[in-house]
Amino acid sequence: MPISPGFRIGRILGIPIYLHPSWFIIFVLITTMLGLQFAALHPQWTSEQHWGVGVATSLLFFASVLFHELAHSMVARIYKIRVISITLFVFGGVARLGREPAKPIQEFNIAIAGPIASLILAAGFFSLTMFFQYSQMVGALAVWLCRTNAGLALFNLLPGFPLDGGRVFRAIVWGVTKDFSRATKVAGTSGKLVAYGMIILGAGVAMTGKEQWMSGLWLAFIGWFLLTAAQETVAQVAIRETLSGLHAADVMSHEVPTVPRNMSLEEYGQEVTRTGRRCHLVTTDDRLVGMVNVTTLNSVPRHEWANMSVQGAMIPREKILWARPEESLLGLLERLVAADVNQMPVVSDTENDGAHIIGMITRDSILRVMQARSEVGSFTPTR
Repeated sequence: MPISPGFRIGRILGIPIYLHPSWFIIFVLITTMLGLQFAALHPQWTSEQHWGVGVATSLLFFASVLFHELAHSMVARIYKIRVISITLFVFGGVARLGREPAKPIQEFNIAIAGPIASLILAAGFFSLTMFFQYSQMVGALAVWLCRTNAGLALFNLLPGFPLDGGRVFRAIVWGVTKDFSRATKVAGTSGKLVAYGMIILGAGVAMTGKEQWMSGLWLAFIGWFLLTAAQETVAQVAIRETLSGLHAADVMSHEVPTVPRNMSLEEYGQEVTRTGRRCHLVTTDDRLVGMVNVTTLNSVPRHEWANMSVQGAMIPREKILWARPEESLLGLLERLVAADVNQMPVVSDTENDGAHIIGMITRDSILRVMQARSEVGSFTPTR
């Protein structure tokens, strides 16, 4: 799945919609393919019509993918699951949810909503073919979108995690076994088998002839993507199990790099060069008021350092991420990764709406705990 959402293009039903940079590649490829295809099948059209219908068909295809993801999102909202965003990328689209479904039936309904939406679109475009002949532009557009949406629905129903069919399969196994981790591992294994099958089939198709090599290569590439996604899903389950029961207070370091808010930027620059630490919390009476780092330091012209305090350049407390000691370590790690930050202060509320710093937590400290627990968990003591 795309690591970063990409370019925001708007909101639909309150959900931010993004285009990943890879989307532009697939949009150009599909539009080019459609333009050439329409030129070969409809020589009576003008060149402007060939490419105009090609662009329109391509845009409607990605609108169909967006509709598919919105279907997932709307069902997720029914179960009070926050939808963070929807991103269109090279392999289609992905709806990012705030959490995993709590029950198998929720997983099943959220997953199946996408293919059902695609089948509804296929039926809608099929109805257009009853009024417009294939020789007409609307008819040609409708035929392609009908077939493609139907194919999209059937492809997504393959039991290869993280495809919709793989999530449906996980929901079924989860419902039978009552074990989410086990169901995810089973679905992940199924996903790997489907992925390997697609890679082998794609390689075979690519070697059959010049006309098929691109389709075969693309099929193998999708298989590789699914294989990677399935492996990552199984790894996430292992992380979930490893961090289960741990909280921020269990892992945080009590050594917190801080500087007073009245320190000049000149002095702060000397502190950075002396200690090598690139990020400090700004405090007053042991209360968090902001954060300063090398980036904020360099945003101020060098000749102003002596006359400006850290408080004048710092990131205020309201704009930095911080954790509570009772926050689960798994949720905290997810927040660190989502925000692309390496460390976060741990604070506890005190009287007068203050935030008292009690520690610092980093990605490295979480990884060390994961490694240690994994080693201890795999160690069987002898008697």
